[in-house]
Amino acid sequence: MEMIIFNDGLYQLIPVSKTMMEHIHLSVPVDCMDLCAILREKLSGYVDSINLHIMNDGSGNFVGCMCR
Repeated sequence: MEMIIFNDGLYQLIPVSKTMMEHIHLSVPVDCMDLCAILREKLSGYVDSINLHIMNDGSGNFVGCMCR
């Protein structure tokens, strides 16, 4: 699974790592899109005035995920 991040006019595929998943405890099985929503909530903040999910670490805008 990879996250799609938009930064400086380019889309980047960022592989989901174990460090991104720390402190996430899943009690039921989830599919890729559910996990994507969980990661979006954990790693980004939503700015209503511009309708974007901006990454907490300033690495760009969260667009979505690619499931393989």
